[in-house]
Amino acid sequence: MPKYLMLSTLSEQGLQTLRANPERINEVNKDVEELGVKVLYQWFLLGPHDFVNIVEASDSSAIAKVSVVLGARGSVHTESYEMLDVDDLLELLAT
Repeated sequence: MPKYLMLSTLSEQGLQTLRANPERINEVNKDVEELGVKVLYQWFLLGPHDFVNIVEASDSSAIAKVSVVLGARGSVHTESYEMLDVDDLLELLAT
């Protein structure tokens, strides 16, 4: 199944929610999984983005749905990038 790198930046509202209810992170991860995207890894970042997630989804449409649903809440902006395993890349280049 394809894997994606998802960068998230919280709005001021999102930061306030995180501060008041840190467990909200786990609730959002459950929401994401209900949309058909599995959160494999998640880290908090210092820098222009607040979180980085490695997620797995059937296709880019599932990732787009997550981006729209979460973005519509007004608490986060996401950027997503499909990832290709290096071994798969090497196999492609060998042909």
